[in-house]
Amino acid sequence: MKKILILIALLVAPTAFASGGPNPSHFARSVTNPWFPLRPGTTLVYRGVKDGKPSRDVFHVTGATRRIAGVTCTAVSDRLYLRGRLAERTTDWYAQDKAGNVWYFGEATAELDAHGKVTSREGSWLTGVNGAQPGVFMPAHPRVGQSARQEYYKAHAEDHFRVLSLSAHVQTPAASSSHVLLTKEWTPLEPGVIDHKLYVRGIGTVLEQTVKGGDERNTLVSIYRP
Repeated sequence: MKKILILIALLVAPTAFASGGPNPSHFARSVTNPWFPLRPGTTLVYRGVKDGKPSRDVFHVTGATRRIAGVTCTAVSDRLYLRGRLAERTTDWYAQDKAGNVWYFGEATAELDAHGKVTSREGSWLTGVNGAQPGVFMPAHPRVGQSARQEYYKAHAEDHFRVLSLSAHVQTPAASSSHVLLTKEWTPLEPGVIDHKLYVRGIGTVLEQTVKGGDERNTLVSIYRP
């Protein structure tokens, strides 16, 4: 399995990976990919529904970094509120190679009960720990039909994506465009569940919804840039 992951990495970004894993010298210090820009201080707020409950998701690009497998990664704070209560808190780590591809290096997630007590950390993973490997989160130049694994921690984190369109249309309270990147996402850990994500250049994700196997939906309602 590790050989397959390295082959995928080499196909996407030949210089970003050596045979043993990420090549730190071929990664940039910041994430500037126009489809998924991570400028520190930026906050995106989404509203929607999850498990039948009204949701509010706050995606905040922090100024913090972490060295993972020798690569300096940008930390993103993600807070999910259900019916106004903090239900899940997550820190994700991303890095961009010098070709412009954004890589996902890990996440620390925790589900909380009504009293703020952690009930589960399932889904947490970190590149290089227990065989976990980074994946391509956003290609430098997406093209229709392109597909890759976004993360890999066997039996815990195995998300994939495929580019469906570069000319989709979307309109939300915070953004609208007719040149939208549309992707399909799935994981073998949840067979039968399919999500669609829509990205607008210069912003990132503007809409995410489950189109099969669930009812989750997140719509971008506000943007704060420093």
